[in-house]
Amino acid sequence: MTSCRRRLGRWLLPEKMAAVDIDMPVETDSQIRSQDDLERQAEIFKEQGNAYYSKKDYSAAFNYYTKAIDASPKNASYYGNRAATLMMLCRFREALEDSQQAVRLDDGFMKGHLREGKCHLSLGNAMAAARCFQRVLELEPSNKEAQQEKKNATTLLEYERMADFSFEKRDFRKVVYCMDRAIALAPTCQRFKILKAECLALLGRYPEAQSVASDILRMDATNADALYVRGLCLYYEDCIDKAVQFFVQALRMAPDHEKARLACRNAKALKAKKEEGNHVFKNCSYDAAYQLYTEALAIDPNNIKTNAKLYCNRATAGAKLKKFDQAIEDCTNAIKLDDTYIKAYLRRAQCYMDTELYEEAVRDYEKVYQTEKTSEHKQLLKNAQMELKKSKRKDYYKVLGVGKNATEDEIKKAYRKRALMHHPDRHSSATPEVQKEEEKKFKEVGEAFTILSDPKKKMRYDSGHDLEDDGCFDGGDFDANNIFRAFFGGRGGGFSFDSSPDSQPGNFFFQFG
Repeated sequence: MTSCRRRLGRWLLPEKMAAVDIDMPVETDSQIRSQDDLERQAEIFKEQGNAYYSKKDYSAAFNYYTKAIDASPKNASYYGNRAATLMMLCRFREALEDSQQAVRLDDGFMKGHLREGKCHLSLGNAMAAARCFQRVLELEPSNKEAQQEKKNATTLLEYERMADFSFEKRDFRKVVYCMDRAIALAPTCQRFKILKAECLALLGRYPEAQSVASDILRMDATNADALYVRGLCLYYEDCIDKAVQFFVQALRMAPDHEKARLACRNAKALKAKKEEGNHVFKNCSYDAAYQLYTEALAIDPNNIKTNAKLYCNRATAGAKLKKFDQAIEDCTNAIKLDDTYIKAYLRRAQCYMDTELYEEAVRDYEKVYQTEKTSEHKQLLKNAQMELKKSKRKDYYKVLGVGKNATEDEIKKAYRKRALMHHPDRHSSATPEVQKEEEKKFKEVGEAFTILSDPKKKMRYDSGHDLEDDGCFDGGDFDANNIFRAFFGGRGGGFSFDSSPDSQPGNFFFQFG
């Protein structure tokens, strides 16, 4: 029995092995018929897709091409058709995947290579596009569409090269020009749109830059480049806190985003320096404020609006320190950065007033009043115009060498000194030219004293009236010698001058009769 079992086991073992050897999938007649049915069904789906494509109902066409692919996933033309539909729907990344799958299944599928190249071109991948079009020309050398598209790819590469070079040279207008033409060839390339938006921001064209970035963020809210550009626009519009939020968000999406990191650091540093400068200015530490504003200006030369404010702030500190020329220069720099900055015009106009440059002051106040017609600005302009009018007359205060707030005693002392200095008798031995000049000065000193020593005339003079037009010196009523004699004692007293060549100013003595 045992041996029989053993013999039986020997015979049974090969039978089991044979059963294992033939355990393989075999296409039965029913399976073959089923596969044929699927392919026939796939063709029906494809034809339905073609019909909808012809009607420009691309969404329906997409659905039927997808059904065709599901039924027959190894048919290159189905992927090619669906790629064409996706291109019409502007879904170029998905179209690129289908085109690539189509040429993987059939490397001789010319339309597949052509569509892959067009997708690459639209997405801004010019070199990859050129390779695809070259493959089309290898398959069909006379293909005019491939020839033209290859030229477009070459043109796109040239615009990219020009844009990179121009960006390094900080010629942002040229970059925008190149990107506009590149986008016309590659309308779905976000990289080109971001570069254009960044350069628009750097040119101060913030609404345009914001618009481009917002369009991208509507399609992809996590796009770090678009978030960076949004932050950059806010930063350059002096909305620093909001800008920092966008930079932080961009860094959250792309921790290695170097531009966002640098902009975030600059924004925080700029805000800190500006606020510190404002704080010490309020505490009347004008030297410290001036220095802090100077340091802030060095942080980012591209931040036009903030730097305009910093220049104006430094001008205010400079004016407090009596650095009027520097203050005027700072205001001018602020206006160059932002020619609508009213504060800078007002500050510069005040500096011009302080330095008696009245024509320049009037020009700035006119600009301000044309922009903002307020009663305050109208009065400032009126005051400047009055000072300009007054500056064109004889300045009797300068003639006497006193300030505009001089007291009656100070005016008398000044007259005494100047009248004795320029009296004709004192220069009797001088040349005729010197005598004539000194006589003229002597008369001017007398005029000045006549006006400034009379409260009513002084008031009219200070208010801008032209006293010569009022007849104050009309006819022969004015005589500088009479004023001199009246001032120095009238008829009963006199004095003589030492007119020798070695005489010095003030060498005179009185003779009493």
